[in-house]
Amino acid sequence: MRMAFATVLLLALSACGEREPSRPPGPASPPSSASTAPAVPAQPAPAPPAPTPPPAPAGAMPAPGAIGYAGFGPAPFGATEEEVRMAWGKDLAGPTPDTPAGCYYLMPQPRTQRGYRIGFMFEDQRFVRMDVDADDIEAPGGGRIGMTTQDIQRLYAGHVQVQNHKYVEGGHYLRIPNPGGGPGVVLFETDADGRVTEWRIGEPPQVDYVEGCS
Repeated sequence: MRMAFATVLLLALSACGEREPSRPPGPASPPSSASTAPAVPAQPAPAPPAPTPPPAPAGAMPAPGAIGYAGFGPAPFGATEEEVRMAWGKDLAGPTPDTPAGCYYLMPQPRTQRGYRIGFMFEDQRFVRMDVDADDIEAPGGGRIGMTTQDIQRLYAGHVQVQNHKYVEGGHYLRIPNPGGGPGVVLFETDADGRVTEWRIGEPPQVDYVEGCS
């Protein structure tokens, strides 16, 4: 009996000491693409396109102070066409082959829809006058298009000669001889409401021509 019990005990202990054989390790899991992909440096954001500069204003603009009782910059009244072109320094159109002899204008290019802005009058091959119809161009003494008769009277106090307009009922010519002496004259035209619509500067008699070269 004891022998049988001992035998059963030995068999049980033997069974408990046996272990399940270990399994061979499986193939390693492939590394994820996220961990193996080479690092790509971040690309800098493209620079924004340079802003397009605003278009240059149409029409040409004389330098401040260039228009005076004596002429335009280094080109005095009486100068040649070439001297005026050099003083302006930009394109001037005219005269054309069919321009009548005697009197004509040179006009800056390109022309604008607002008008001619500025024109150089020549008579007998001499620079004699400038005509202006742009409100951003100032006459010597400060007069501008859009001002009232009272503004002109204040700016040129004691020097304004008032004449009735030839074509505009109620309009006037405000004529101001050079306060410093000399033959130059600036002449403002006003409408019936007493506002300046255009002006010109030059020497008599051309500065007083109502129809320009017509």
